[in-house]
Amino acid sequence: MPIDNDNQLLRETLGKNRCDVIATTAMTSKNYYAVHFPVESVIASIAAGNATTAPGSAIANLQTTIPAGVTIFLNVTAITLTSGVALCYYEDII
Repeated sequence: MPIDNDNQLLRETLGKNRCDVIATTAMTSKNYYAVHFPVESVIASIAAGNATTAPGSAIANLQTTIPAGVTIFLNVTAITLTSGVALCYYEDII
């Protein structure tokens, strides 16, 4: 995988590309690079392509209440919330 250059990294910090603003609708077959929670939210399920399943590591650990203001940087491919709001930023350029 190529390394992002400075301009790409700056665009990511500024919310590059498109974004899904979700509540409790299940989002599947996605390619998000970051998920931001502007309000307290509860993750019912989440899948991430780059999360390891080594001993002591499980993506299911994120199925919990997330405080407002938290951003998760992962290659999230699916996410469902029980409550709250998430801003889900796409990796791919349209």
